[in-house]
Amino acid sequence: MAKKYQVVGIGNALVDVLAPCEDQFLADNGVEKGIMQLIDTARASELYGMMGPAKEVSGGSAANTIAGIAALGDRTAYVGKVKADQLGDIFEHDMRAQGADFEVPRSPADAVDETGRCMVLVTPDSERSLNTYLGVSEHLGPDDIDPAMMADAEWLYLEGYRFDGELSHAAFAKAIAACKGAGGKVSVTLSDPFCVDRHHQAFRDMIRDHIDLLFCNEHEMAAMYPADTLEESIAEAASRVEIVACTVGAKGAYVARGGETVLAPAEASKVMDVTGAGDLFAAGFLHGLVNRRDMMTCGRMGCVAAGEIIGHIGARPEADLGALFKEKGLE
Repeated sequence: MAKKYQVVGIGNALVDVLAPCEDQFLADNGVEKGIMQLIDTARASELYGMMGPAKEVSGGSAANTIAGIAALGDRTAYVGKVKADQLGDIFEHDMRAQGADFEVPRSPADAVDETGRCMVLVTPDSERSLNTYLGVSEHLGPDDIDPAMMADAEWLYLEGYRFDGELSHAAFAKAIAACKGAGGKVSVTLSDPFCVDRHHQAFRDMIRDHIDLLFCNEHEMAAMYPADTLEESIAEAASRVEIVACTVGAKGAYVARGGETVLAPAEASKVMDVTGAGDLFAAGFLHGLVNRRDMMTCGRMGCVAAGEIIGHIGARPEADLGALFKEKGLE
């Protein structure tokens, strides 16, 4: 009997606030270019007031992935924490509109922390500078995990950024136990090299003991499994998990499984904003995986989805990914 969900994601629940800006704006307002900085509520309000016209769309790394998978018609659900406020309304509406189940109880309207948001400043060179207020998303814990939902998932998809919350470690452990206990499999994205550095041993332990599929880019891979070459790092990772999917920018993505490694080519695209490229790579890859495609096809689907995202502002698809896959002969 098929499980209710093909993929269930767990991670941050944020609303992205995206706006173009010049490099001088970053310098004038103390924003470090090209990295993610955690900020508090006051700083979030200050930056929002100084930004130019902005686009608001539900975000969060794993949430972007689940939205992409749901848009492809796969059975999905998402677990992330929002507040009963305006941005919480936006997040919940957007996830459900994509076709994903979202049933996590909200924090009450009188809670101190608000729904999280990420102020994404995009400079003319397409580089993104992220200023993230985690808000209530930071407090995702085991009480937010429904074991029945986890047991009814073919795959879990865990967001590495959420390792920054101690309660979230317990949430992940509860979800993994329920999923694995019912015969499901678990994937994780490393999210960011600095995230890997902060939680290196916790990641290594979880990967060794519980992970079946590891998502990362080349910089995260080097941080996780240092070696003289990327190929050696990938081989080290592949000795610990069933599948490794490592993106390498304009080259595409290496996919390793069962002693074999293939390079899925990147899709040519005019780069406007790289926000969400890795998130949508994972969406395309998981779509291929749950629909029983071979590793090269999964990798190519990931690259096509990533190529769509970098061609416009925002981390949610604007084109029909399924139609793009058919154009490439992948469906």
